[in-house]
Amino acid sequence: MSLSDPIADMLTRIRNAGKAKFNSVDIPGAKLKVELAKVLKNEGYIKNYKFIRDGKQGILRVYLRYAGGRTHAIFRLERVSKPSRRVYTRSKDIKPFLNGTGVAVLSTSKGIMTDIRAKKEKVGGEVLCRVW
Repeated sequence: MSLSDPIADMLTRIRNAGKAKFNSVDIPGAKLKVELAKVLKNEGYIKNYKFIRDGKQGILRVYLRYAGGRTHAIFRLERVSKPSRRVYTRSKDIKPFLNGTGVAVLSTSKGIMTDIRAKKEKVGGEVLCRVW
């Protein structure tokens, strides 16, 4: 099956699995998705992730994190840049998302990183998604 927006598919799978209180979710693998999962893990939104090799493209298994009372650690997860409308930002235009309580994930020339790290490294790029 061909997807027109694999990043949006990944975010939707994580969002739906969190609402359904699943422990993990399987996503078709890709390098960009693995890097996005790495950023989500470093920021504390997911517990862990594992790339499982199979004969095809591989599977990215994301282990979800829940706060006390089984509430999902991700309150909201939204795609910003889409295939039909790309959203780019310069390093000097990066502002803290929700006063620092949320995080924007950027695809830069130095890799996938958060808005805070991109501002420190003085690099701009495409705004992939926002998480809070």
